[in-house]
Amino acid sequence: MAQNKNALIRYKTIDKCLQNHYRTWTLEDLIEACSDALYEYEGKESPVSKRTVQLDIQMMRSEKLGYNAPIVVYDKKFYKYDEEDFSITDIPLTETDINVLTETVSMLKQFKDFSLFSDVSDILQRLEDKVYAEKSHTQPVIHLDKNDKLKGLHFSDEIYQAIIKKVALVITYKSFKSKQEQVFTFHPFILKEYNNRWFVIGKKKGSQPISNLALDRIVSIDYDFSIPYLEEDFNPEEYYKNVIGVTVNEGLRPDRIEIKIDANNAPYVLTKPFHSSQRLIQTNEDGSIIINVFLIINYEFERLLLGFGASLEVIKPNYFRKRIKKIITGAAAIYADEESTEK
Repeated sequence: MAQNKNALIRYKTIDKCLQNHYRTWTLEDLIEACSDALYEYEGKESPVSKRTVQLDIQMMRSEKLGYNAPIVVYDKKFYKYDEEDFSITDIPLTETDINVLTETVSMLKQFKDFSLFSDVSDILQRLEDKVYAEKSHTQPVIHLDKNDKLKGLHFSDEIYQAIIKKVALVITYKSFKSKQEQVFTFHPFILKEYNNRWFVIGKKKGSQPISNLALDRIVSIDYDFSIPYLEEDFNPEEYYKNVIGVTVNEGLRPDRIEIKIDANNAPYVLTKPFHSSQRLIQTNEDGSIIINVFLIINYEFERLLLGFGASLEVIKPNYFRKRIKKIITGAAAIYADEESTEK
């Protein structure tokens, strides 16, 4: 158990003892109570030293933890709270506490579709009430991207439950490329968010590759308890380490991509790298830079680079440079046709 957790247990134990005004408390009594509390939590003997409890009392008296506990000694050996109704659990919230709690509540509410978080909805409600009771009209200072109009988010909890309970799903799905809905069995491994869009990652069959399904293309979901869940040792960190986004083109190996970024955009790319493999290999006199990344090229990476327009140039490998050039040339041709029409 971490030392800070031990300290918290001791603080709460001392607090509980000193709230009991029907008996006297010596330093030895507090040491014994702390040792018993740690034994109850850890299941093993955890003797607490005299010096430790003395430091705990000193810490509780101080402003460092915000307690300012009015612990006094009387008759030169007994400890008590000088304020009869004092408890470290009833300390009023500071303005900093309120701001932190406001942001915490705001962020947790982003996940309201998951039953994991709905289980603590009552706690969140009470916490929110407490915050606003302490300080009304508090405005969040952290804003997270979200889109409440995204389709399919209501399926997130059903999928989440299927993953943790290891149940196969029967999914009715209509991709952007398909004219007809498809119905198939799917074994979900994880839920993944990318670019404010949610996906379920898993397999249709053990012999098939891992695939991703966008939640906004799911028409309906049902559980299939008759099919054994496909148990796989799926490691998302390992699976996605060489890609950006959710598309993994299995069978392809990571490639070293060399990219030039102009001076205006260089600081942004340096401070927010495309990928963890990004390395700066050259800084030019005009302020532009050349970097390389080592990853598998996919749809998401292409769209990321294309978003920089003329500010970015793919140098290597040559086949990828040609692909990007073809896309940009095609886009330029659209506007060229428009200009000729206007003339």
